[in-house]
Amino acid sequence: MIHGGDIYRNQVRIDFSVNSNPLGIPDSVKKALHEAVRHCEQYPDIRAEKLAESVSQITGVGTEHLLFGNGASELFLAIIHAVRPKRIVIPVPSFSGYEKAALASDAEISYYEMKESAGFALDEGLLEQLTGDTDLLFLANPNNPVGNLLDGTLLKKIAAVCREKRITVVLDECFLEFTGEEERLSFKNRLQEYPNVVVVRAFTKIFAIPGVRLGYLFCGDRELTERIKNQLPEWNLSVFAQAAGAAACREKEYLEKTVRFVKTEREYLSGELRRLGFRVYPSAAGYLLFDTPVPLYDLLLEKEILIRDCGSYRGLHKGYYRIAVKQHGENETLIREIEKLVKQNG
Repeated sequence: MIHGGDIYRNQVRIDFSVNSNPLGIPDSVKKALHEAVRHCEQYPDIRAEKLAESVSQITGVGTEHLLFGNGASELFLAIIHAVRPKRIVIPVPSFSGYEKAALASDAEISYYEMKESAGFALDEGLLEQLTGDTDLLFLANPNNPVGNLLDGTLLKKIAAVCREKRITVVLDECFLEFTGEEERLSFKNRLQEYPNVVVVRAFTKIFAIPGVRLGYLFCGDRELTERIKNQLPEWNLSVFAQAAGAAACREKEYLEKTVRFVKTEREYLSGELRRLGFRVYPSAAGYLLFDTPVPLYDLLLEKEILIRDCGSYRGLHKGYYRIAVKQHGENETLIREIEKLVKQNG
């Protein structure tokens, strides 16, 4: 599997493979989803105006710079079709969805391997990959599966070099809200300065609604925004997605609680995994990457606990695993079961 969450082909009691908000769906969003049932006999708003106004209000980004998709994945694909790149650069390890979208084009794909010795942090070596024939660069802040943040100074330098060379930067910020530093770090505040940067976000993980499918993007280039829009199908947002998104935009207290909760539980998991002798990579998101020679995926699945085997990621290999931050009781269960397996496997 190139994604987590395969609960349909496995017997799973606790799913640590998907990085959704451990607090679960906000009650207001559940209510909005239920109420949306009565609108199912109607077409959804083709302009998603209520949703757009809600997102604009909480982000400070004008509706003219917003586009919505059936999850971030649809937007990645629409961007590829709009830009029609001949050469794409993807730092790895990173989300497999970038490569999947890139493969929908005839572009040459170049991978920049981030160094394990540097904690898989992006460095200035990437700049050498940004040649004159490069058309598009995928970046993530924070990265997935590592969870580390991009250095702010380096990110601005990369964006400036790409602007000069007319390279479109797709900046995935789908997990940035988990860090508590979204306002300070987001490139949504630099759309005019860097019109070549397309910021992609999603409601999926931060509001625990992956089954609803709702993503959005910010773009300061009006012409590029229109080209991307032309690659999206009409009525791509259901009445459920629009209602859930508009309700979620009012959940400021929920977001603040999420940041505090995830930080506490992430530190607990990180400390426990290190105590068990694992190498754990620093993360600012709602998940952790670690490595161990113990074959945890299969052994934990026997106990109906699903984690993400990261051996399929470019730039990683067998023995790397990613776990989501979940409720404390679930996190304790995971650590308890891992500790037993470590003792059994020496």
